[in-house]
Amino acid sequence: MDFEEKRRKLVEILKNRDFLTKPDVIKAMLKVPRHTFLPKGAISSAYIDSPLSIGLGQTISAPHMNAMMCELLDLREGDKVLEIGTGSGYHAALCAEIVAPDDSQNPGHVYTLERHLELAESARESLFTAGYSDSVTVIHGDGTLGYPQEAPFDKILVTASSPKKVPPPLKEQLTNGGILCIPAGSKEWGQELYIVTKKDNSFDSKRVTGVRFVPLIGKYGFPESD
Repeated sequence: MDFEEKRRKLVEILKNRDFLTKPDVIKAMLKVPRHTFLPKGAISSAYIDSPLSIGLGQTISAPHMNAMMCELLDLREGDKVLEIGTGSGYHAALCAEIVAPDDSQNPGHVYTLERHLELAESARESLFTAGYSDSVTVIHGDGTLGYPQEAPFDKILVTASSPKKVPPPLKEQLTNGGILCIPAGSKEWGQELYIVTKKDNSFDSKRVTGVRFVPLIGKYGFPESD
């Protein structure tokens, strides 16, 4: 399979649909090999704009959603990023490509939390294979608690739907002027994507669009037994 050509065609589709507008995000989408982060049975669909199952009831987001969230976060070289919900590791790799490119004199770093140990281990292997193990740290744990060991973070990305309130630890771990991107709402339907900006310990929240993500499970998320 000519993955590079398929990836290029996908990027052109996303550009034409206005999901991709920023040069650094376009560059990352062209470079990061999405197929490397998929189960073998899904590799042939790697460059279709659709979410795909990665096991354990989890999914890899559709590429247009990856692109949208990266652009909304306004990722910059040198940013320290926290991702909640590693999943396959693909979105963390996109973020790393933007904040810590190969030629960076001021590389940032991505810390990503995954509650499923099996997925955390698989993502760690895929990130190593794709060349991002130096710029992404995978942690197994409850993402709703954030990662205080490395706080504060310039940008926080949440890839699962929270209950209507943003988990307090994530708000606390955001830098002043930092941006948080999070889907929130019900456990399955009625979810909205929000951008939250921290300004002098107050938070400005803006609704972006309706979405559908897997639920955010944890102390400040949904109970696993629901």
